[in-house]
Amino acid sequence: MADFLPTFADVVAAAARIGPHIVRTSVMRSAAFDARVGRQVFFKCENLQTGGAFKYRGAINTVLQLDPARTPLVVTHSSGNHGNALALAARARGMRAIVVVPRDSARSKIANIEAAGARIEFCEPGLAAREQKLKEVLARDPGEVVHPFDDARIIAGQGTAVLELLAEHSDLDVVSTPVGGGGLIGGSALAAKALSPRIRVVGAEPANADDAFRSLKTGTRCSVQVPDTIADGLRGSIGARNFELLRTLVDDVITVSEAQIVEAMRITLQDLKLLIEPSSAVAVAAALAGQLGKQGDRVGIVLSGGNVDLDQCPFLRGAAAPAM
Repeated sequence: MADFLPTFADVVAAAARIGPHIVRTSVMRSAAFDARVGRQVFFKCENLQTGGAFKYRGAINTVLQLDPARTPLVVTHSSGNHGNALALAARARGMRAIVVVPRDSARSKIANIEAAGARIEFCEPGLAAREQKLKEVLARDPGEVVHPFDDARIIAGQGTAVLELLAEHSDLDVVSTPVGGGGLIGGSALAAKALSPRIRVVGAEPANADDAFRSLKTGTRCSVQVPDTIADGLRGSIGARNFELLRTLVDDVITVSEAQIVEAMRITLQDLKLLIEPSSAVAVAAALAGQLGKQGDRVGIVLSGGNVDLDQCPFLRGAAAPAM
């Protein structure tokens, strides 16, 4: 089931499947933010989703297609939000979950996974270490692997956020999401291009973890090893299915600096009264830099998550922002 490339029909089916199980998150506006960027910006608030991030959409879409009697255990690797989402989805279905987590993940996200009832297996940072540890876990505890992004069921579920956004605001000129492994941008592109082919779909990622940017520019799937970025949810490399959707449906990928990410978090808190995590702030940073659409455009941004490690948030603890 997970071996094919998803389609728009899969996104529509996912929306019907998960509708009773998720939060239909609000779309927010801010006159102050619009004035900053010279555009009308519509924020899809997935930071208010179950588990604090869009990841629950894909996780519950996948788990609802499994029979708990035949598949009592789901296994994955995650820097935080996917692991939490899968643990919550598994618990809702009476299943168990094991999550491989890099040791450098945000402490708040690790705590969320534990609170959701999953068993955590720690590994060293980097995608290779995560995948190796996952193999070791599966050798001891065979279960259904639910990849955090390179899985058609996950991608289809993530696309339902933009499906909802466009159901409310069908005349957007640009839709933008963060890009890590590519589940959100892939699903969003499927939804956006099917509903309105003229919409520009733009990904945003840290300059320090620019594999999607390089992949789109070169036409070859690129990777990152252990990128040094505050956006902990975007440290993974773009997946194989995700790259296919990126190169065929996504118009551009924008990169932003660490300082721009932190400033975008601060401005979102100031203008929208929402505290978003660094990974969520990359698309906001791209808008603040004037890189999403042109003056007067209507821009949709998915605020992907709000699971902030408060002790590590620079402007909350009085630390200086990273240099530009």
